Amino acid sequence: MKALTQTEFKFDGQKSVYHGKVRDVYNINDSQLVMVATDRISAFDVILPKGIPFKGQILNQIAAKFLDASTDICPNWKQATPDPMVTVGVMCEGFPVEMIVRGYLCGSAWRAYKSGVREICGVELPEGMRENERFPQPIITPTTKAEIGEHDADISKEEILQRGLATPEEYALLEKYALALFERGTQIAAERGLILVDTKYEFGKHDGTIYLMDEIHTPDSSRYFYAEGYEERFAQGKPQRQLSKEFVREWLMDNGFQGKEGQQVPEMTDEIVDAISARYMELYEHITGEKFEQADATQDIAQRIGHNVASYLD
Repeated sequence: MKALTQTEFKFDGQKSVYHGKVRDVYNINDSQLVMVATDRISAFDVILPKGIPFKGQILNQIAAKFLDASTDICPNWKQATPDPMVTVGVMCEGFPVEMIVRGYLCGSAWRAYKSGVREICGVELPEGMRENERFPQPIITPTTKAEIGEHDADISKEEILQRGLATPEEYALLEKYALALFERGTQIAAERGLILVDTKYEFGKHDGTIYLMDEIHTPDSSRYFYAEGYEERFAQGKPQRQLSKEFVREWLMDNGFQGKEGQQVPEMTDEIVDAISARYMELYEHITGEKFEQADATQDIAQRIGHNVASYLD
């Protein structure tokens, strides 16, 4: 199976291109963005050496569905999806922070808690919590938005305001939107037999208005548990059945890689790549409740995208 790991398009009106960890973002006339969800995969802030077939399509289509399902909460940047791997939308000036919303104590927050930390990003955590335990109410633990090769860093609301990364009025709206979006995502997940555990949101401004940007509620940006069996597993102290990219991180950790200096990414065999691709398809079907329809991969993927985007922009 083919995977798209790099793009170098030249669209009409193109001003610049930004190659992120997973997405390539093309600036069209300083007014629109063409965001291509490639098949690259990253973990521990490292881009892995092989792409995952259909991963870009899966992430792009999940994000598009959730963007469409939340337009009553806040404006978002999406205008169209001219190709299964592409979203075109309004160009915004992004806030240099990511709004992380956590409903449960797990992942990096649990690792910090287990080591004795009781405050994350200025948020006090209750004593006596256990791994995968639900918080009394969702908490927001923002991070800075890292450049490629750098790690996101925790930051508190107070630091965001002190550094002028958002005004008090803007930050209040970011918090309001993030919590409302998390609640909507939680409701939709529950309808699919899932628990939305934690996720991240990115926001920007366009003509003075705050817009939701980028992806939303995808398995790359979010962690899901299966609702069935959650209580029993939690009571017994067993790991939860997860629906997220965590299985990739676990595979890397099992093979001695956590993104630290001097560590080597384990060999990504065809079997590993195919297994990850199949897992992403499973994620899509669970999260959306729909069967995943593979885009035509018999033709050149980049050529298909270039044609579809050019036709839309015309």
